[in-house]
Amino acid sequence: MARAHVEAPPPQVRLSDGSLARIVPSAFASGWELEVGGTPQSHVDLADPTHLHFEYVARMGAVIDQLGEPREPVTAIHLGAGAYTLPRYVEATRPGSRQQVIELEPALVTLVREHLPLPSSARAGGSIRTRTGDARAVLERLPAGLRGQADLMVSDIFHGARTPAHVTSIEFYSLAARYLSDTGVLLVNVADGAGLAFARRQAATVRSELPHVALLAEVQVLKGRRFGNIVIAASRNPLPTAWLPRLMAAGPHPAKVAQGAEIDAFIAGSRIVTDADAAPSPAPSATLFER
Repeated sequence: MARAHVEAPPPQVRLSDGSLARIVPSAFASGWELEVGGTPQSHVDLADPTHLHFEYVARMGAVIDQLGEPREPVTAIHLGAGAYTLPRYVEATRPGSRQQVIELEPALVTLVREHLPLPSSARAGGSIRTRTGDARAVLERLPAGLRGQADLMVSDIFHGARTPAHVTSIEFYSLAARYLSDTGVLLVNVADGAGLAFARRQAATVRSELPHVALLAEVQVLKGRRFGNIVIAASRNPLPTAWLPRLMAAGPHPAKVAQGAEIDAFIAGSRIVTDADAAPSPAPSATLFER
């Protein structure tokens, strides 16, 4: 009698909060996805680290492409490791870059690095370094020599499907901005739905620290018609106007990039978030991530 085929479970680990992190084949593209508590957190294509499958990550990649000169190395700080999607992208498109990744869960780092190993160039040269701990707490104690040096900071911090409250306030963004160079860019992944109350307050809060802001999203998301991701790009100095047509052309489509007066209208009447009144991002519908 033939033995029944038993499919091996995916690589997985239990995190400190009890949620399950696992690595599964992508259902919609080549590569792999990291799920935490049933929520897709990252997509990685080991054969092609420039393949950015998630729309909001592709928008971040389009901004990264505009920093400085093409293939010019950058100094980058990533808050939230996920499966190291953007650190891999920076390593591939800007070799020689210096990157610091901060991740809360050591077990998640071990899972990803064992089953979705970083490129050999990053391992050999140590160009992607990882510190574990709470992002805000680790920012407080990063080497002083990094302050004012980062060309790029990415804040993509989620506890399950929600961004924790303590990394949404003006106190947090003031701390993060200390590490940006004069032309450095902060990218924030914001998830929100109908009305966009959370996203509007986040944009207002970021702009109070970094006055030059652009929003990148799918058109219907930016209109508040469906739950999705909005990328906030911000800097102390004007974002080059040449970015606008390039970012629109880069997609994914239908793309929307809001700047200037559109930002004024988007945040009108929105209060800046402080530690005293900060709240987590809204939870998405339970069916949003069903395969």
